[in-house]
Amino acid sequence: MRLIFLYGPAGVGKLTVARELSKLTGIPVFHNHLVVDAVSAIFPFGTPGFVNLREEMWSAAFREAASVGQSLIFTFAPERTVRPEFVGRTIGIVEAQGGRVAFVALTCASDELERRIEEPSRTAFGKLNSKTRFRELAAMGAFEFPPLPTNLTLDTGRLAPADAAAQIRDFLSRETPANP
Repeated sequence: MRLIFLYGPAGVGKLTVARELSKLTGIPVFHNHLVVDAVSAIFPFGTPGFVNLREEMWSAAFREAASVGQSLIFTFAPERTVRPEFVGRTIGIVEAQGGRVAFVALTCASDELERRIEEPSRTAFGKLNSKTRFRELAAMGAFEFPPLPTNLTLDTGRLAPADAAAQIRDFLSRETPANP
């Protein structure tokens, strides 16, 4: 089992790249907003109940997938309402079942991120979609998070989503030829 942990800031193209990677590999996408949106129906974003339930649901999905050998592509936006130990716990869950985690950092120039933030496609999952709000949150430190492990870094401002996905697929095939 391989957990492909795609991470980067809002607007970097995590879901778009993840969908392209899924087309190339057949590995399903577990988009973080599937859980964020479900939990937001019960608890306000960032409250203790929200944080607890969100991480429990993410962890439960990883645990179950790892237990049956189901690889996943997970999208993650580092921000301060996620407990810093979440990443280490995720690695532990996957590795306890014999799986591996590949961390792929997606980056992009800030002016391009701000342009993408306001694209209409971002409203489908309740994503941040205001350049002004993005700037306010950044100024308040909302996107602060300890550094994550990185196995591969790609600049989505310079790469088309399909090209980024192909580079991830190629990287994974070199890392684990038998089971991406």
